[in-house]
This record gives sequence, C-alpha cells and structure tokens, in this order.
Amino acid sequence: MPKLQYETYCKNTPNKLVTEKFGDTNVYAQNTKSLLTKASGFMAGYDFTLNPYRGCQYGCSYCYAAAFSPNSQMEKDWGKWVIIKENGVDILEKELEKWFKKNPNKSPTIYMSSVTDPYQPIESKHMLTRSLLEVMYPYCPTLVIQTRSPIITRDIDILQRFQHLRVNMSVPTGSESVRRDFEPRSPSIKARLNAIKKIKESIDCLKGFVPKVSITITPLLPTLPDDEDFFIQKLKIADRIVIQDFHPSQNRSLVASTREEAQDIKRKYAWWYDSERISYIKFKEKLIVSLPGVEIKEGKNGFSYE
Repeated sequence: MPKLQYETYCKNTPNKLVTEKFGDTNVYAQNTKSLLTKASGFMAGYDFTLNPYRGCQYGCSYCYAAAFSPNSQMEKDWGKWVIIKENGVDILEKELEKWFKKNPNKSPTIYMSSVTDPYQPIESKHMLTRSLLEVMYPYCPTLVIQTRSPIITRDIDILQRFQHLRVNMSVPTGSESVRRDFEPRSPSIKARLNAIKKIKESIDCLKGFVPKVSITITPLLPTLPDDEDFFIQKLKIADRIVIQDFHPSQNRSLVASTREEAQDIKRKYAWWYDSERISYIKFKEKLIVSLPGVEIKEGKNGFSYE
C-alpha cells in the first residue's frame, strides 16, 4: 500500500485530499483496519484504547499525542488537521462481535481516548463518537471517556445506558489566563465544569445509570493564587481528582513527552515552575484538606475505571 500523502502536508502528489474545512482545520476521511487497539503502557489496565479520530483540533501546547502525527509537518501543525475514521462504526461492530466469540462471559474494558479528544469540535457535525457509543452500549463494556469538551452533554441520553462508565473531564488549571496560554483552542474552564454538573444532575438514577466522574488536572498547570480557592471548591462535583505533572521532555517520537511549545510557555510562569515540585505538593495537600469526600489520585493510578 502506498504511503499516505496528505494534501497541504506533502511535497508529492497527495493521495489523501482535504474533504472539508472546519474553521481553520483541514479534515480528511480515511478508512481504518482496526478501532480497538490493545492497551499498553500507561493504559495497560484496559483491554483496549479507542480513538475515533486521528489528530485533535484543540491542539494543546503540551499534548504528547502530537508525536503520533503522520509526518513531521503535521506534527508542527498540531490542532489544524483531523482525520475521521469513516468506517469506524462497521469496524467496531465486527471487533466487538469477535471479542465476545472469544470471551462470551467477559465484557471488554475500553479507554476512549488516548491520543485524541472524542468530543473535539468536528464531532458536533459528524457524530462519529455518538455512533460508536450506540454500537458499544449493548455489549456492556466498562468504558472511560476522556475529554475536555462540553459537547459530551449532547450524548447524555446514551451515556446513561452504560452501567459501567466513568467520565474524565480534563481541567488542567483554574485560571482562564493560564488556559489561554497553554490551550487557547480549548473550551473555557466554566464550560467544562458546567458540563460535568449537567451530566450528574440530568440523569434520573431510576431511569439510567449515573456515571462516575473524574476531573483530571493533567498536566497540573499553574492556577493563579486569587483563583485557587474558588477552583478547588468547584471540584467537589467530582468523585475523583487526578493530578499529574508534565511528561518529561523527550526527543523520541513514540514516547509520551511534553512539546517544546509548552516548555516555552512555562517560562512565563517561573513563580510556579522554578519550584515545580514544591508547587505540586502544596496544591495536592490543599486538595486533600479542602475536598475530604473526594478521592485524590496521582498519575497512572488515577486513570483506572474503579
């Protein structure tokens, strides 16, 4: 099979053309051979990871997933392109049927998603993630959804059908100015926290299943002192808080690492990062004291379903 050449990101004649523009994002459509990927490394506690899209429109400065871009040009333009796995629904159905033939008495554990956001803006139009949820729920998987998008509230009607579901909402900072520096293309902090509140309050426990809820403060970005107490009080909506510092900087493309863009932004917040370990410990201690009824976990341990 010839190497894929993406329009605007190749020197040769492209064999993958831009199918549409969504804002400033180049959108490509591509078939995939598999949607369920055997989980390993950080997600080894799951059977599979599931990524409906390749690439992510949020393009956060620190995101390690940029290293998995199709080529170096697309890695540099992280956030400005996305690939839709257009045959994903059919592929997932076949893969789940295959799983249950081999494991008739065991439902799979699935983490969605590890290298994209399943509710990035393009999902509002194409609804691929919603279609995948409709395929999944009859198979009763244990599912964890990782997102930073309020679009997830659109699917409450389906989410409440999952008996074993955890929603992880990524909120790395409690300060909007910090968010705009590190992830300017992402939704506001208020919108994310309101989405979690809506999920928990909109589901009638007599008619559906209320999911477990985590707020993942990963990586832990600075929260300005004037915002800290208010932010922490808002975190009471969750049953779990996960904190984790930056991935170490690496030059190897297939290792989870923090991008150079984020390293540059960190210099603006020297008051936090010059004593990063102390800042981390103080914030963690404040979470523990302020949120006695909420589980506080760190790093990999926080990303389990349980």
